[in-house]
Amino acid sequence: MPASAVRRILPLAAFLAASALVLTACATGATDAASDADPSGEVVWAIEGANLSAGHMDPQISQLDVSGMVQRQVLDSLVFQETDGSFSPWLAKSWEVSEDGTTYTFQLRDDVTFHDGEPFDAAAVKANFDRIIDPDTVSAQAASMLGGELYAGTDVLGDYEVAVRFTQPYAPFLQAASTAQLGFWSPKVLAEAGDELKAGGPDVNVGTGPFVLTEYTPDQELVYTRNDDYAWGPHGEKAPGFETLRVEILPEASVRTGVVASGEADLASNIPPSQVGQLPEGVEVDSIEYPGLPYSLFLNEAHGVFADEKVRQAFARAIDVDAAVEEIYFDQFPRAWSVLSASTPGYDAEVEGTWAFDQDAANALLDEAGWTERGEDGIRMKDGERLTANWIAWTPVPDDRTALANAIQSDLAEVGFEVTRDVLEPAAYNEQYGPKTFDITDWGFSGVDPDLLRSHLHSEGFQNASQVKDAEIDALLTEGLTAQDQADRDAVYKQIQEWNATYTAIVPLYTPSLITAVNDTVSGLAFDLYGRPLFYDVTVAAR
Repeated sequence: MPASAVRRILPLAAFLAASALVLTACATGATDAASDADPSGEVVWAIEGANLSAGHMDPQISQLDVSGMVQRQVLDSLVFQETDGSFSPWLAKSWEVSEDGTTYTFQLRDDVTFHDGEPFDAAAVKANFDRIIDPDTVSAQAASMLGGELYAGTDVLGDYEVAVRFTQPYAPFLQAASTAQLGFWSPKVLAEAGDELKAGGPDVNVGTGPFVLTEYTPDQELVYTRNDDYAWGPHGEKAPGFETLRVEILPEASVRTGVVASGEADLASNIPPSQVGQLPEGVEVDSIEYPGLPYSLFLNEAHGVFADEKVRQAFARAIDVDAAVEEIYFDQFPRAWSVLSASTPGYDAEVEGTWAFDQDAANALLDEAGWTERGEDGIRMKDGERLTANWIAWTPVPDDRTALANAIQSDLAEVGFEVTRDVLEPAAYNEQYGPKTFDITDWGFSGVDPDLLRSHLHSEGFQNASQVKDAEIDALLTEGLTAQDQADRDAVYKQIQEWNATYTAIVPLYTPSLITAVNDTVSGLAFDLYGRPLFYDVTVAAR
C-alpha cells in the first residue's frame, strides 16, 4: 500500500480526539484551493447502494445505513452532534429539557424553507414526528429512535416553538434528533405523496438540505443539485461550493475502487480493506470505525438447536474469530468481543477475552448438551437428529463476508457442527425472517447511543432476531433509556454486555470501518460520527 494512501485509520474514540486537527486541515485545503475551485463543478461519489431501489429512499422508514447516508443531502435535523459527542443548534436555535426528562422544547429558526417553498416551522416538526410514529407508516428504526411507545406527542407552542413529549424520561432523544432518520420532509409531500417517499425521486424526496434531488435512476445513480437558497448549515454553512453531486450506485467493490483510482469518481465509499492497496499515490483513504453493534451473528434461540445455551456457547467458542478477521481484513477491522463496538459510549472492555476460541471447550459443551454421537461425515447427532443450523443472509453479500462465512463453517465442522448458508433476495429472506424460521442471520448496526441494543435485545425489539425474551434484560434496557446520568447508563449497558458474553444471544465478529477513498480533485471533505461524507465545505477543482 502506498505510504500516502491512508490518511487515518481510527476508531471513533481516537477520531474524536484528533478530529479538530483533521477537520481544520480539510478546511485549510479548501481555502488554498479556492482560486482553483469551480462553483459550477460536479463531484462524483461512488457508493454501494444496491438496495436503495427496494423501497429504501426514505430514512424515516428504512433501517439501511445507505438511506440516511445519501439522503442527508436533502434532510436537515433539529440538532447537530459534534465529534466530542455534544450537540449544537441546527434547525433548532436552542432547546430546554424539563427537569423530569420527559419534555424537550425547541426554539426553531424562522428563516428555513423546504425545496418546494414550504416553510419549516413547528407544524412541520409535528407532521414529521407524528408520521414516523404512526403505525401505518411502518417505521421501525426511526420510530424506535423517537421513543416508540414512550412518544407522547409533539405540541405546537407557536409558529417556531415546539415541545416533544415522552411518557417517561428518554435520554437518547437529542442523539436521535441529530440523525437523518429524524430529519424533515416537506409537509406538502407528506400530505400529498407520503406513500411515495420510500420509492423516492425528484419532487418527492423534498427536504430543507443543501442539495435538491433532481434525478434518480434506480440502481444506477442519484443526482443532487445545489440548493442556492441554503443558509442554515449546522455551523452556519451556506450553499455548497459546487453545483452537482452525482451519486453513482456501484455494488461491486472492485468497480468502486477502479473508478476512484482512474479518476472517474472523486470519491468512493465502502472500499474493502483488501483493495486499499490497489489505490494509486495521491488518493487519500479515510477510515472511521463504526460506533454501534459490530458485524455479528444472531442465534435464534426460539428455533432449532440454539434453544440450548450450551449449544450457543459452544458455537461461539468453536470459531477462530481472531484468525479469520486478521486474514480477511488485513488488520484494518478489529475483532469484536461485545455487542457494542469499542468506539461506542458505554463500551465494556472487561468482556474482552471472555469467550476466546477454544475447540476443547466447545466439544465439552456439546457433549454436555447430549450431542455425543457422530454421523459418517463427522457431524454430531442426538436421538437421530443432526446438529445443524441454517444461516440466512441478505443479498448482495460482499466477497469478504463470504470468505468469513466459509471460515466459520469450516471451524464449526471441526467440532461436528454443521452450518448451511442461504444467500437470499430480499423477498425470500423476509419469508424466513418474518416468522423467524431461521437459525442464524447476520448484520452490523451503526449508532452512537447504546440504546440501539433495545431494538436488538428487548422482547419487543423490532430487530430482536435472536428472539430473546428476558424480563430482566427488558428492565435494564428500559432503565438505560430513562436514566439521566451517563454513569448510570454506562452501568446498565455494562451489565447487558457481560450478560451476552455468557448467554450468547449475539456473537460479535468484527467492527467495520467506513472506508472512503478521496481524489485530490476534492477539498474540504469532512465526516460525521459514522464516517459518512459531509459536503458542506467541499469545493471541486476546475477540470
